Amino acid sequence: MLRRTFLAATAGLLSLALLAPAFADRAAAAGMSWEETLEKAKGQTVYWNAWGGDDRINAYIAWAGAQVEERFGVSVEHVKLSDTADAVGRVVAEKAAGKDEGGSIDLIWINGENFASMKRQGLLHSPWTQYLPNYDLVDLEGKPTTRVDFTVPVENLEAPWGMAQMVFINDGANVPQPPRSIPALLSWTKENPGRFSYPQPPDFLGSTFLKQALIELLDDPSVLQAPVNAESAAAATEPLWSFLEDLHPNLWRQGQAFPANGPAMKQLLGDGEVDIAFSFYPADASSWIQRGEVPESVRTFIMEGGTIGNTHFVAIPYNASAPEGAQVLANFLMSPEAQARKQDPAHWGDFTVLDVAGLSAAEKARFEAIDLGVATLPPEELTPVLLEPHPSWMEWVESEWQRRYLGS
Repeated sequence: MLRRTFLAATAGLLSLALLAPAFADRAAAAGMSWEETLEKAKGQTVYWNAWGGDDRINAYIAWAGAQVEERFGVSVEHVKLSDTADAVGRVVAEKAAGKDEGGSIDLIWINGENFASMKRQGLLHSPWTQYLPNYDLVDLEGKPTTRVDFTVPVENLEAPWGMAQMVFINDGANVPQPPRSIPALLSWTKENPGRFSYPQPPDFLGSTFLKQALIELLDDPSVLQAPVNAESAAAATEPLWSFLEDLHPNLWRQGQAFPANGPAMKQLLGDGEVDIAFSFYPADASSWIQRGEVPESVRTFIMEGGTIGNTHFVAIPYNASAPEGAQVLANFLMSPEAQARKQDPAHWGDFTVLDVAGLSAAEKARFEAIDLGVATLPPEELTPVLLEPHPSWMEWVESEWQRRYLGS
């Protein structure tokens, strides 16, 4: 993989300096060697704003922070979010107040509409990921969503650190032949009322279910790859609303209440209140079984036409107080050690962004030693992977869902 030359990178970065006073300093910093970045990062504290709704993921973030502090002298504070948009809103407020340096956020776990919003508003640190040593290990060609985030080009503004794909999870003892399409799921709920639900949007997992249904129900889902057209959106999403009107009476609690998030939906499965759930991590079911949270009869499946997949990233706000420390943390998150630990269902079960075939023998061995678990589908069965819609579609669908079902 070729890196940009110093002169080309500097020219591009200087053009961004007009956007905010801090960018001039960032451009100079981008020209530093990695050794200089490591030196400047020592003693910095990185305030990493990341979703905090899963104890297992929180434990992984704590482990990564401890490793970075021990090895590089960079402290990491996990600022736990219930919604990434809260962090985006904070950066927006700081920019409006003229706080172009010394911002309160150094790193954000992000993708989709939140990345698109920050990029559109000039709230991201100038291109930086191409300077990280471990970025060369990322499978940019084989995993194109590491380069395009919900149709929006990444352009080195965020670092990939995990691959995700929607999988459905069934209790095989009660559902030996699970429904393999959205229409089939609707039919199954009519025959098994109260045994399925989905998290309430805008929870990302609930919103993903809406996107999966919309893609399957549209005759031409390619329309979702372009920005939403308000004039045609109502017609394009009518199959989704018709589906939900039929589905909701058959849901857990007759669709009058919804689980708050993915962990709440998992608990319903573990408690035997529903028979089918879903996740955005293919190894989740195996991890849940290992921890005794769901029955051992739980298994994983995907829809016959495929399921949505994407990459999740970390990004640095334009006014971060510790951009060098954030880069050191992001680089560690892309290391074979950190990626292999994250792919292990015992720790998380989040699949790697790396080109494992291109790693050294010792680094490959880390991944080969992982037991993906009894309920995890092998990679070759997780196909096809469906593209995420443009972020504007999800914003429109979430807003319309809330209007229809919450009256807000």
